[in-house]
Formats: sequence, structure tokens, C-alpha cells
Amino acid sequence: MERRHFLRQGALAGSAVVAGIHAKGMDRTILQADKPFHLSYATHDGMFANSAGPDFIDQIKYAYDKGFRAIEDNGMMERSPAEQQKIGDTLAKLGMRMGVFVITTDGWHWKLSLTTGKQEWKDKMMKDCRTAIEVAKRCNAKWATVVPGNTDRSLGHDFQTANVVDALRRGSEILEKGGVVMVLEPLSDNPDLFLRTSAQTFEVCKAVNSPSCKILYDIYHMQRNEGDIIKNIDRAWDEIGYIQIGDNPGRNEPTTGEINYKNIFKHLYEKGYQGILGMEHGISQKGKEGELALIKAYRESDDFA
Repeated sequence: MERRHFLRQGALAGSAVVAGIHAKGMDRTILQADKPFHLSYATHDGMFANSAGPDFIDQIKYAYDKGFRAIEDNGMMERSPAEQQKIGDTLAKLGMRMGVFVITTDGWHWKLSLTTGKQEWKDKMMKDCRTAIEVAKRCNAKWATVVPGNTDRSLGHDFQTANVVDALRRGSEILEKGGVVMVLEPLSDNPDLFLRTSAQTFEVCKAVNSPSCKILYDIYHMQRNEGDIIKNIDRAWDEIGYIQIGDNPGRNEPTTGEINYKNIFKHLYEKGYQGILGMEHGISQKGKEGELALIKAYRESDDFA
């Protein structure tokens, strides 16, 4: 068979398959499965382990094939330099972006007690910021998560805020030189944590007054701590540098809880959000079926145009 005839017949056969799918009424989200999403959702190591295998590089490639264009990895600083570089090279080859990693060298970032004003914690943070710049270069990262630590019950709130601002200014001066942005994350996991709301974090970022100090607005945590998600995003917009996702209750993928992610994603898209949305959540179902259900949930929530 001549090549042009083969290609023509192949194209006709493909058209027939698509027509047959439409005729059977197959879910339109399956037809869109390999198209990029409207927004840049970032997957995590292990999220597609059942479909792509245990190797993170293979999972990144699988995520790309499914339309995702970013990853994030909280433990990036704990990986070897060679592994960091390999991940960065893979992302660059695929045209994907690296989201946040956590600024820490000991795995206990929430114990970084900048509220105390103690020099040992300032020194640790500045050391970690210098290390973070080198990590960011290898994996092509721009954002890194910082959690100031727990409340110091021996100090008043205003003194603690001043201590946090002072430490973050020092860290920001280092990160600015490396083109890295620390994103401060208010959390709901533990009532002892100092940062709790978007308004409080907004105040801290304004006081630090650095392009390398912004808010990480985690929708799951903020739904639990303050609610009124869309309005609070708008109120804090000038200082929001990064967004993360998780439905509530359960902290799983969109459509599994009470948060209307389709409305939120539409709002972010219409505001012109060009950043990354980290998928920092679990999966509500097990195995490959659960991973496919996760992709479908994002397709449904991203279908707002």
C-alpha cells in the first residue's frame, strides 16, 4: 500500500473511532484526557505510582501525558544533588515547571521557631535559604515553602510577629539574590502553629516587603481556618505567590468534599493567575482506578471555559 493511501485510511479510521465514541456517549472528559489543563496543577511523587510505577521520573512523564504541566516536591532538599538535577532536566525537556519544595535540611520545618527571636533559629533559616538556592538551580524551582514555626507562649503576639518579620527579612535578602521566592504557609494541622490565616500572613508579607516573601494560600487549610475562600483570595491577592489544593473534609482531590473547586478555578483563571496550583492532597480511591478518578475530577473541575 502506498504511504499516502495508508495515512489517509488511518485518518479515516481514526475519525470513525471518534465518531463511534461520540455515538456511544462516552464521557467527554476521556476525550480530553491528554490536553493541557487551563491551569497549571502540580502533581506529587507517588500520586501516579500505580499507573506509572515507583520511579518519580516515570510518574512525571505520565503526568505530562495526562495534561499536567507542573510538579511539586516537599522533600526536594532531602534528595541527592544528582536526583535533583535529573528531575530538573526532565522538567526542562518536557516544558514543565517545578513548584514548591520545603526549605528545610532536617525534615522538621514546622519546628522552625522564628517566633522566639533566638539567633540559633535565624542562623538555621539563613543557612537553609543558602542551600535552597543551590537546590532550586538544579531542579529549576522558583518557590520554596516556609513555615515560621510554633507560637511562643512566653511572648505576646506582637513581639512574635516582629521576630518573624525580622527573620524573614534576613532570609529574603538571601533568596532575592538567587531568584527564589519563599512562600509562607498558614496551616490548620496544629493549633500551636503561629501562622493561621491569610490576613495574618498578608500582614507579615507587607511588613517584610520583599519580592522573595509571599503567601502560599492552601485552600484546604484556609477552608478549615477561615472559609470565604474567593473573597479572601481577592483580599490577599497582591501577596499571594502560590496556591495549593485539597478538598475538605478528607484532604483529597476536588469533587470529594464541600469546596466548589470549579468556581474557584474559574475565578483564578479569569483573574489571570499564571502560577502553579499544588495538588497537596491524597486520593480518595485506591489503585489505578483511584488515579484515573483523580484525573477525571480535575478534568471536571477545570471544565469551566
